[in-house]
Amino acid sequence: MAEQEDKRHATPTQDEAAPETGEAAKPDSDAGQLQALQAELEAAQTKAEDNWNEYLRARAEIENVRRRMERDVDQARKFGVEKMAHEMLAVKDSLEMGLAAAREANADVGKLTEGTELTLKMMNQALEKFSIAEVNPAGQKFNPEEHEAMAMQPSAEHEPNTVIHVVQKGYRLSDRLLRPAMVIVSRPADQQQGGHIDEQA
Repeated sequence: MAEQEDKRHATPTQDEAAPETGEAAKPDSDAGQLQALQAELEAAQTKAEDNWNEYLRARAEIENVRRRMERDVDQARKFGVEKMAHEMLAVKDSLEMGLAAAREANADVGKLTEGTELTLKMMNQALEKFSIAEVNPAGQKFNPEEHEAMAMQPSAEHEPNTVIHVVQKGYRLSDRLLRPAMVIVSRPADQQQGGHIDEQA
């Protein structure tokens, strides 16, 4: 009877052994979770580093593009001025030759006129190369966006608000107005001086 009592105490039951098995498995589970978290952290760090490197490369590329654009614009501006200067030098040479000819004792007025006309033609060709066009609105309706009225004159031959005389031509660079044309605009013959110019015409 005593021996059976000792054996019962010496041999643990399944219920008593189970907690020891659970305690032994828990550290292994925690270690696995820790390893998984470490792996996820390393992957996230790697991805963050890759993204940062991509950002730095993109930023460097944008800066390079900006510098190239600034350099190209600067070169285009300088080159444009150089081309126009070259054209103007030819006009200047022609004007100087014409002036020298005019100062001669027996200057030929006909030749001087012809030379001046050729110089003006050179000038117009040079302006055309750089998309500079005249605004010469004689006979056109007054346009306040391109014309500046110097005065109004009565005219029975023209409709009201018509440009009857161009005092000074205007000029346009492509689609931008460089200088408005100075003009004299018609008004009805029976209208008093200082009449209103129809800016909508």
